[in-house]
Amino acid sequence: MSVPRELRFPIAPQAYRISGALVVLAFGTLVLGGLWLAGLFLVLAAANLAFFRNPRRAIPPGENRVLAPADGRVVEVAKLEDPGGFVGPAWRIAIFLSVFNVHIQRVPFSGRVMAISRKGGRFLAAFQSGASERNVQTRVDIEGPSQIRVGVVQIVGLIARRIICYPAVGGTLMRGEPYGLIAYGSRLEIYLPAQSEVCVQQGDRVRGGQTVIAEVRS
Repeated sequence: MSVPRELRFPIAPQAYRISGALVVLAFGTLVLGGLWLAGLFLVLAAANLAFFRNPRRAIPPGENRVLAPADGRVVEVAKLEDPGGFVGPAWRIAIFLSVFNVHIQRVPFSGRVMAISRKGGRFLAAFQSGASERNVQTRVDIEGPSQIRVGVVQIVGLIARRIICYPAVGGTLMRGEPYGLIAYGSRLEIYLPAQSEVCVQQGDRVRGGQTVIAEVRS
């Protein structure tokens, strides 16, 4: 899959509708004499544009090096059985994204999309462990070289209400490329084979498409 058209620009187009509405409110309020309120609307419009920013990233080399799928803080590193059944015995690395983080998600590992699944119906705070199973989420299962399997999951949070995931089953993804986004606060989880060498720990800050979080072994 080539990079989706919507994710080729410095700001994702999903930002413009809300920011545009806020700018209209700002000018309308200014006409009515509400200078401070107009200023607040303009600040919110700028903050919304910043939320959907899509910075360029220098992708580190090494096809067996798994990249962080998102910016944020690592809130879990655990060994378990993949609940999706695709990876089998696995490491789960969970990343919490605050509203200040970049919310464009990037492909952690090159390969073919084997499945895309959606589940969940809750909107718990994304840093809570219960969000992993109960919140609205979209999962992409990727099979890379030597049949290495990786699963990556976009999970909404307390404020987030929309997941955008561009890949299709059968498509090919390249590590580090943008593939989706979540609007306003969220959680990303990645499932890696249990024999992988994990390079991060709970509390670490990571950058999507740039920080190496593990090395997988064929």
